[in-house]
Amino acid sequence: MSEEIDCWTNKIILGECIEIMDSLPNNSIDMVFADPPYNLQLEKELFRPNNSRVEGVSESWDQFDSFSSYDKFTKSWLSSVRNILKDDGCLWVIGSYHNIFRIGAILQELGFWILNDVVWRKNNPMPNFRGRRYTNAHETLIWCSKHKNSKYTFNYEAMKSLNEGLQMRSDWLIPVCNGAERVKKDGKKAHPTQKPEALLHRAILSSSRVGDVILDPFFGSGTTGVVAKKLARKYIGIEREKNYVEIADKRIREVPDTGDISLLDTPSKKAEPRIPFGWLVERGFLEPGTILVDQRRRHSAKVRADGSIISSSFKGSIHQVGASVQSAPTCNGWQFWHLDVEGKLMPIDMLRQKLRAELH
Repeated sequence: MSEEIDCWTNKIILGECIEIMDSLPNNSIDMVFADPPYNLQLEKELFRPNNSRVEGVSESWDQFDSFSSYDKFTKSWLSSVRNILKDDGCLWVIGSYHNIFRIGAILQELGFWILNDVVWRKNNPMPNFRGRRYTNAHETLIWCSKHKNSKYTFNYEAMKSLNEGLQMRSDWLIPVCNGAERVKKDGKKAHPTQKPEALLHRAILSSSRVGDVILDPFFGSGTTGVVAKKLARKYIGIEREKNYVEIADKRIREVPDTGDISLLDTPSKKAEPRIPFGWLVERGFLEPGTILVDQRRRHSAKVRADGSIISSSFKGSIHQVGASVQSAPTCNGWQFWHLDVEGKLMPIDMLRQKLRAELH
């Protein structure tokens, strides 16, 4: 299957997305990121208080006669996505209040399983110049798997690291695309709805692996392809407007080839080989009798030759003794216990990582 899809990858295909997706091999795509027409339903021109005109989306590709025609289009392209997506693949769809609820309902009707809705909070949104509604300061992304029981990819550790050690939340504060990143043509925006690379970076890094195939059926200015290339993923772009294909192709060609690919993957802790604490003792990383303390030096325990530790009142594993001295139900002993190295405390987990590296 990989050979069948490889001839399509790292290319932008000019044409209608449904027709092209229907020609791709079934069950061949790892991830789809879709930024479909929003069907904005704009009835009048919008002006700022200084009478300058606000550039909105007025292209034909965002024009639909009715909600039913938009729903028919949505069901068609989502059905095509479902056919080409691998059983353990995932789909991201972004939209606004104009369309995202209709898309969400159709996703569920087709059998997709919604994993999260993510709110993209814009810290620099366009104000509501008419002053008759709230400022639209966010868009919504729906992240879903193909089936309820799909074994989809979620790089939890990468997202936690990206968020300075805290679990990533479902509200993402990211600026809209502007400055040097905004692609322009003849001094004007080259594409009205260009998404920031930071948004795609987070979505792609979280739910795909190096070498995976990422498809974008509404490729536009090519942000998905740019980020996919930077993260050593393969991309397939589908775009119906020739001028956007040219813009996207130029953007992607200017992205340098990936260097050290090992820097682009964050291994899952669950996938790493288990290192029992006793291995540190038998391999000489810790000697029997070594004193371990907590970070505040309130509790201490001695290392035993059999890989257990003993406090003043309890003997057991590093986790059991750590829980006992704190009168807590559980404890991560690798993070709780520390070793005094020349006056500085070092968590014993650093020794585990050192041993793990040696075993590789």
